[in-house]
Amino acid sequence: MDMDRTIHEQVVEDLYAEALALADEARAVFDLRDETSRGNTPDQVRIAMSIEGLRTTTRVMHVLAWLLNQRAYHAGELTKLQLLRHGTLGEERPSDPANMELLELTTRSLIRDTERLHARVRRLDEEQRQLDSEAVDPVRGMQGRIAQAFGAA
Repeated sequence: MDMDRTIHEQVVEDLYAEALALADEARAVFDLRDETSRGNTPDQVRIAMSIEGLRTTTRVMHVLAWLLNQRAYHAGELTKLQLLRHGTLGEERPSDPANMELLELTTRSLIRDTERLHARVRRLDEEQRQLDSEAVDPVRGMQGRIAQAFGAA
């Protein structure tokens, strides 16, 4: 179990570093002050940038919040119960294909990177919650493992 925790901590740290890098990149890409001051960007593109910028930064902030809660738990600053109650990952709001068509390839790539990161963290969150629910109800967890072993699941 201690090895699992160490692996989980390392995964959280790696994802945290990736999320910070994506947050910084998103800030730079979606900073519209320069573009709007020049006034040479079509309105549709500026609107698409605003919408997808908000979705992207919100997505990254949800991931960062989840990772910070994980780090706090590993540091002993949150109990398991606090983590379960308040450490949920924010809902994903995928990009709009019509908006994506208006954006530059590098911007679309960044958005897709944040969507993939959110999906990875979502899988970790779901896996962790599944393991935690089995720990809370050991009988149900044992029944599930028996069913899997005999191919009934």
